[in-house]
Amino acid sequence: MTSDVSRRAAALVEERLPAARALGTELGDLTGEPETFVATLRDGLRSLADTEYADAQERIAPGSGVTIGVRWPLIHAVERALRPSFRESPPDWLLLLAQRLATEPEREVRLFSLPCLAVSLRTDPERSWQLLRRLARGATDWITVDSLAEVYAQGVLAERFRWAELEQLIYSDRRMERRLVGSTLARIPHQLPTSRRGLLDTHAALALVGELIGDADDQVQKALSWALREWARVDRDAVGAWLDQQSVLAAATGDGHRAWVIRDALPALTPATSTAIKTRLAGVRRRADAPSTSRASGIAQEFGLAAMTDRAIAQQGDRFSGRRA
Repeated sequence: MTSDVSRRAAALVEERLPAARALGTELGDLTGEPETFVATLRDGLRSLADTEYADAQERIAPGSGVTIGVRWPLIHAVERALRPSFRESPPDWLLLLAQRLATEPEREVRLFSLPCLAVSLRTDPERSWQLLRRLARGATDWITVDSLAEVYAQGVLAERFRWAELEQLIYSDRRMERRLVGSTLARIPHQLPTSRRGLLDTHAALALVGELIGDADDQVQKALSWALREWARVDRDAVGAWLDQQSVLAAATGDGHRAWVIRDALPALTPATSTAIKTRLAGVRRRADAPSTSRASGIAQEFGLAAMTDRAIAQQGDRFSGRRA
C-alpha cells in the first residue's frame, strides 16, 4: 500500500518535472560561464526543493552536510536535459565547470560536477581523476559516494590501469573512501550491456572484495554485499563458490563482520547454495565492538599504509591546483 508520504512525493515530482527540464535547458547555454551556471543551478534547485525531504536528509544519509532537498527524479530530469549541451561543449569547459561546482557547499550543486567529469574523463582523464579523488576524499555520506562510484566505474572500464585507484583506497582510514571501492565494483557491471558482461574479470573483483571483507564499518559492509550481488549477475557460480569459502572462514573464526556481508549477498545465489551457507553461519553474529578482521586493515595497521594513501591523495590535489594556476 502506498503511504501518504509517498503519494505526496510522487505528486510533487510530477508537478515540478517541467520546471526541472526547463532548468536543464537553461543551464545548457551556460557551460562556458561557470559562475553564472552555479548561481542559476542553485536558484533553480531551491525552487524545486521539498522541505519534508530536506529535513529527512541527515536521517537518510548521516553526514550529508548542507543540502537543498531536491528529490532525485528531479535532479535526474535536470541532468537529462543538460546532456545534449554537455556532449557539444568543449571538454576543457566542462573540466573547469566541474572544478567550480566541486567547491560548492550544497551536496546537490556539488554533485553536478560528476556529469561534467563523465565527459572530460574521455579527453583529459588525468586531471579529471585528480578532481574525482579530491571529491572522494571529502565525501562524508553514502549518497555522495555512490554517485561518485558511477563515474569511477566508467573511468576504470575506460582505462584498465585505473583499477589501481581502487586498490589504493582499500587502505584508506576514511570509511567512505573504503565504501567507494565496493560501490564502484557494484556499478561496473551496469556500465556494459548484458551481452558484454562476460568480458568482465570476476576474479579481480572478488580479490578486491576479499581484501576488504571483514571491515568493521557498516557502510563498507553494505557496499561490499551490494557489489557481490551485482557480480553474481555476471558469474553466479564464481561468486557462489567464493562466498561458500568465505563462510567457512567466518564460521571457523566467529567473524560476524564477514558473516554479515555474506548473508546480505545470499539473495543473488541459488537457493541450494544460499541455504547451505546460512546453515553454516548460524549463530555467527556481528558485534559493534569487534575490530576489523579484513586483510586490508591488518596491512594498513602494520605498515602505516593509510597515512601513505592520505599523503598521496593530498599530493594529487596539489598537482591539480598547480595545473590550474
